[in-house]
Amino acid sequence: MYYYSSIVLLAASILMIENHDILFGGDDSQNSLAKKQYKQFLYVVLAYYATDALWGFFDSLHLVSWLFADTLIYFIALAAGVLFWTQFVVAYLAEENTFSRFLSHAGLIFFASVWAILVLNCFIPILFWFDNDGTYHANVARYALLLIQILLFLLASLYALRAMTQAKGALRKRYRTVCLFGLTMALSLSIQWNYPLLPLYTVGYLLGTSLLHSFVVIDARDEYKQELLESLQREQAQHKELKSAWRLAHTDSLTGIHNKMAYVEAAEKKDRQIAAQTSPHFAVAVFDVNDLKVINDKMGHEMGDQYIMRASRMICDHFNHSLVFRIGGDEFAALLEGTDFENRFALHDSFDRMMDEANRQKDALVVSMGMSEYDEAEDDAFHRVFARADHEMYLRKQKLKHLAQK
Repeated sequence: MYYYSSIVLLAASILMIENHDILFGGDDSQNSLAKKQYKQFLYVVLAYYATDALWGFFDSLHLVSWLFADTLIYFIALAAGVLFWTQFVVAYLAEENTFSRFLSHAGLIFFASVWAILVLNCFIPILFWFDNDGTYHANVARYALLLIQILLFLLASLYALRAMTQAKGALRKRYRTVCLFGLTMALSLSIQWNYPLLPLYTVGYLLGTSLLHSFVVIDARDEYKQELLESLQREQAQHKELKSAWRLAHTDSLTGIHNKMAYVEAAEKKDRQIAAQTSPHFAVAVFDVNDLKVINDKMGHEMGDQYIMRASRMICDHFNHSLVFRIGGDEFAALLEGTDFENRFALHDSFDRMMDEANRQKDALVVSMGMSEYDEAEDDAFHRVFARADHEMYLRKQKLKHLAQK
């Protein structure tokens, strides 16, 4: 019977190699309930293999007392295998229905029944017995247990086959797995019926666990990858929505440029940089549309809005490397950094010359501007720079009005 033990040990080796990542890798807390139940089931199968291998070893040495004890443990491991298989299937399918409840109860009843039969067998050999020569003899209870297992595996397979035709996606794959495992085990046990001394149960477990590994582990990885992909797509969609919402919340509805909220955030950012003494050089330009009230009163607010939009475009075109904000009805501000800051004096002069020319024309768009740059020695907050620019803008506005009246 050494060949018997060799086959069992080979099956155990294949199972451990194939399921190494499940049996010996990772933290259980990171696994799903089904993966944990599958791992427990594999441990029970290995325990069954151990008792089966020892049975062949003890039988070859005709150690009858050891054979009897090992056979008792063998049937306990067999019953535990059915119990943990039913628990795994329930967790794997993750459906609360009549079938899952039946399977849970069937596994527990089978496990308890085997224990009761084993206790009784110690007094009345209804399950198995050994003669004086150490030959194993199966009795009626052994065939009854075998029949119950075949029926249980077949019922699970038939139910899974029917459910598979109605299920979709991942659930369909899971029913397929249960169906194939059940058919494999039912076929192996049916052959074992007539050949009790062949390791067909072991072979059935080997084929069944190979199927489970192929579908449970590989499909689980595919499902995980799909979940990650869907999660990434959701995050990208949410990011796009948030970005769109942020842009909408920071955009002036009339002109399409940055609004007062965006300006406040930019000012707060500058305040943080100033406090940390990491602020780059910058300047602030403040603008105001001249005579907008007169235009609104004489030509209507629609024309006033047209003036505001024209002023916005003109400021953005002139300070095309700066952030431009609409901070009030006819008030704008620009934050000059980088290229525009380096060219601030030229930009200031050219804008003033353009407005001087417009101021001499009747009904032309005139925008007053004041500018001030950040002084590291004097300015401890952004608003100080803005206040100087605003004051300069006010003086410029008065000058342009005075010139227009001449």
